[in-house]
Amino acid sequence: MTWKPGALTRRRVWNFRHLPGRRVRSAAGALAFVNAVGCCSTFYRFPEGLACLWEAVVGRPAPRWPRRSHHDAGVGLTWELKDALPARRQVYYGKLLKGRPVLVALDLFPAFYALVRGRQRSVDYLAEYGAGRLSRPARRLLDALQSEHPLYTREMRAAAFMLAPSSTREFERAMAELQQGLWVVKTEERYEPSFSYRWDLLDAWLPDAAAEGRTLSRRAAVDGLLAHYLGGAVFAHEPAVARLFGLPRAEVHASLARLEKSGRVRTGCEVTGWPGRWVIARE
Repeated sequence: MTWKPGALTRRRVWNFRHLPGRRVRSAAGALAFVNAVGCCSTFYRFPEGLACLWEAVVGRPAPRWPRRSHHDAGVGLTWELKDALPARRQVYYGKLLKGRPVLVALDLFPAFYALVRGRQRSVDYLAEYGAGRLSRPARRLLDALQSEHPLYTREMRAAAFMLAPSSTREFERAMAELQQGLWVVKTEERYEPSFSYRWDLLDAWLPDAAAEGRTLSRRAAVDGLLAHYLGGAVFAHEPAVARLFGLPRAEVHASLARLEKSGRVRTGCEVTGWPGRWVIARE
């Protein structure tokens, strides 16, 4: 069977809310959007095809960045929503994909946890450090959070002896490492009396989701992640899926074969006018 591109793109446009009539206008609408697509970026447009909150807010794909972004309604609402939903513990927010921040639905987050952390708890960071998989600055920051949490950025830096301006880049690299490793999570952006982030151990902030993630097998986690992603994105190239989620190609191929057998996707599809073969989610 050869698929028609128009039908596929219309399904993605609907799911990604690239229509003025389906724009996200409120926190409730944003939460429904994240829960539907499973995972989305805030402003960045992933070339592999991932939903974007900013696009859903303005109701069109690839919006141009405004010259006066501080006065732009779409940018302002997107910024407000990407802060509000995590602050209410309604979604996870962090740098999970390719070092870029994303919002993840709480029912999908255990799959990410299982793939990144497996059976580990927050107290297992010392074993990771001993095995050489955690840097010394990251360990110092986790030492601080293990002693007391949550902490604002300045408190963390002081406790880890990184308060000097010369330590800023070291601190930022370590925090990116800890976010991507799902050790810490940003829980608040404080604007008064001064701007600051508040951080917590992920296991302490999302204990139920973390506990569920520790029970998932890697196979179940990959299948759940890809099924949810393709349900929103509708179509994708297999190599792009592996690249987006940082998964081995063989693992993605095996998962897609299982999803096809269960009737959730079709693989090896030809689309008129599109090069290569595609994975397509069933309606």
